[in-house]
Amino acid sequence: MLGAAEPKATARGQAPTLKKAEGGGHSQGLGPRCRQKTGAGSQITWVFTPVTTEITSLDTENIDDILRNADVALVNFYADWCRFSQMLHPIFEEASNVIKEEYPTDIAQRYRISKYPTLKLFRNGMMMKREYRGQRSVKALADYIRQQKSDPVQELHDLVEITTLDRSKRNIIGYFEQMDSEHYRVFQKVANILHDDCAFFSAFGTVSKPERYSGDNIIYKPPGHSAPDMVYLGSMTNFDGIYNWIQDKCVPLVREITFENGEELTEEGLPFLILFHMKEDTESLEIFQNEVARQLISEKGAINFLHADCDKFRHPLLHIQKTPADCPVIAIDSFRHMYVFENFKDILIPGRLKQFVFDLHSGKLHREFHHGPDPTDTAQGQDTQDVASSPPESSFQKLAPSEYRYTLLRDRDEL
Repeated sequence: MLGAAEPKATARGQAPTLKKAEGGGHSQGLGPRCRQKTGAGSQITWVFTPVTTEITSLDTENIDDILRNADVALVNFYADWCRFSQMLHPIFEEASNVIKEEYPTDIAQRYRISKYPTLKLFRNGMMMKREYRGQRSVKALADYIRQQKSDPVQELHDLVEITTLDRSKRNIIGYFEQMDSEHYRVFQKVANILHDDCAFFSAFGTVSKPERYSGDNIIYKPPGHSAPDMVYLGSMTNFDGIYNWIQDKCVPLVREITFENGEELTEEGLPFLILFHMKEDTESLEIFQNEVARQLISEKGAINFLHADCDKFRHPLLHIQKTPADCPVIAIDSFRHMYVFENFKDILIPGRLKQFVFDLHSGKLHREFHHGPDPTDTAQGQDTQDVASSPPESSFQKLAPSEYRYTLLRDRDEL
């Protein structure tokens, strides 16, 4: 177990790890969270090692080494002033003899913790994007660690098995001469990190030989049966190269939002540009994906590009006075207001979708919400009227972490 606190540490061993740190937040399975207070008190990190009795305090000097050497580490960022964190304390103690101590506040800030308690998984020193949002119980936490310790790469014993792969998923297949090789170790390390985004498979020896005419290699099989396979052309020992290549293939530019991942997406803190479409309407989705890639690739990291099932998200549609019959519909949710793109067909007009997003960033959409159209948008000679538009309030902010499960650290600024 590891616990981040003041600069001190004791060690009794090493193993898979659950960690806990003072900071703030919430999710459905994990329970209530607290929102962060400005100038809040001390912050603490716990690390739970379920297989050993190791107890170590985390601080800014040792956190990198400890997390890097932990095969699996689940970190709980929590606050001692958060009542939901306090409710979690005895569960961690029962599960792992967890030690609670204070640690410098910059640890929670470094990992962008926005709520307490927050459970983050670390693999080989890298924090995983998805946090633990399951049930807060000893059994659930133990089962989660067992699941994370399982091999993320499924071995193929016959290449015929490739024909039975689930083609609705993104599949990564590595062909290697032998398992005991640096090539496979790097591949497995990447799979450990990205297995939630892609399905990983491997083949060795005589099984993989027909696919190794140029040596060990990795291929990506995109969803569907029509798209061609893609081959990794870089060094097979370059972790960063393989990781970046696979991440680019496994994490799409336009992601689907569901009720299951909605909280996670809202926590990224970025506005949503959403295409609402019928599930069977793949043509509109493809057009949206192509135009986002063509017009808005530079905005990646500033806004989340998403698509949503019109039937499942009827309420947000009604919120903007639309129904599934109106789909496809494009809208921006800034977590304060929702703004509707006037006509889906206009997405094909060069620069129109890009301008819609720029108007959000410049404040034009919000300004016109309060004061009506800008004077420059009024035709010359036409009388100006101070008629404000009335976009509805955000609908997707309701998917954000609940104050009934977490202590939330901070509220978003109005957009």
